[in-house]
Amino acid sequence: MRHSKIHWLWRDRSAPQRFRSGVSLHSHTLHSEETMAFIPRYTSGIPIVSSAIRRQEEIYRERRNKTLDFSRAFWRPPLAPHEANDLETRQLQKMDLEALVSLTDHDSIQAGSMLRVLDPLAPISVEWTIPFAPSFFHLGVHNLLPNRAPAIMSDLAAFTAAPSRARLAELLAGLNRMREVLIVMNHPLWDEARVGAVEHAQLVGRFLERFGEYVHALELNGLRPWRENRRVLWLAEHSGHPVISGGDRHGLEPNANINLTNTRTFAEFVSEVRDDGFSDILFLPQYREPLRLRMLDTMCDIVREYPDLPEGRRRWSDRVFYRDDDGVVKPLAAFWQGNEPWPVKCFLGGLRALRSRQMRAALRAALNDPQEVPA
Repeated sequence: MRHSKIHWLWRDRSAPQRFRSGVSLHSHTLHSEETMAFIPRYTSGIPIVSSAIRRQEEIYRERRNKTLDFSRAFWRPPLAPHEANDLETRQLQKMDLEALVSLTDHDSIQAGSMLRVLDPLAPISVEWTIPFAPSFFHLGVHNLLPNRAPAIMSDLAAFTAAPSRARLAELLAGLNRMREVLIVMNHPLWDEARVGAVEHAQLVGRFLERFGEYVHALELNGLRPWRENRRVLWLAEHSGHPVISGGDRHGLEPNANINLTNTRTFAEFVSEVRDDGFSDILFLPQYREPLRLRMLDTMCDIVREYPDLPEGRRRWSDRVFYRDDDGVVKPLAAFWQGNEPWPVKCFLGGLRALRSRQMRAALRAALNDPQEVPA
């Protein structure tokens, strides 16, 4: 792991005082498309919900004479780039740290490009999807040069649409030649494609064996359980990569881990990791909360209403979309016209009830898993 160190704020409150800056990596804005293909799989064991979803599938089939394809549905996180940047910045400033924030939306550089209009030092970054049959990986590509970022993003997107091992080597080698760019393998051991943990780990090993020289760090993810992050530490020891933070924020909870550094700019931080192999990671108190409770909180953030936001972002049904056969993308609000199906209303009511203090206390006890966080 070269010179990686891990700090826990609940054990050492003075840890931030030894550093000048805090670095928030890997969080998402409304420019990310988050797939809903997982819904049938995740709800299959919940009797009332699964039957309600099956009924909606039947209705769709009767009306359109085709199957409802959940892979065409996606949602967008609620925060705009400046809102996400402000959320992460406030958390860092509360620890008296200068803020360095890199937003990485899925296969989009819009967030950083928009922030750079007001802040010329804002990094332009992306979470790049790499198909690697039968699975896929996500690479955090941070701090692209502004004048080259659109062309680079076009090349990365073209690869994602039509992957080729030879082309992947060319793209990674080209990114690696840009000394100001940081390439991070995000949540490397998360079997997101559900090919099986063992097979996914083998694919990671093959990827790093072939392309590891172009990867500068492996991510300890703030939304993955500690037992998985511990395996990433083992992987980093054997691959020789430093580990780095990545909060993976999608809702209103700021990143649960950050990097600490004495550098002043993001470019200097990149050099510290790439050239020197130094990485100080700080896990924050929210990481100690049960992971499933934090995920429920994120779901609540997704389905809540935001009356102060512009029209088109206020209701959750404005932020969930479906791509039709002709490629036209429409929000659910356009399909329902303000009349949500009753199973959806019941589900939303149950989620919102989780906000009560009594319910949260009960869930915290029920969902606690000692393996999710370090002892």
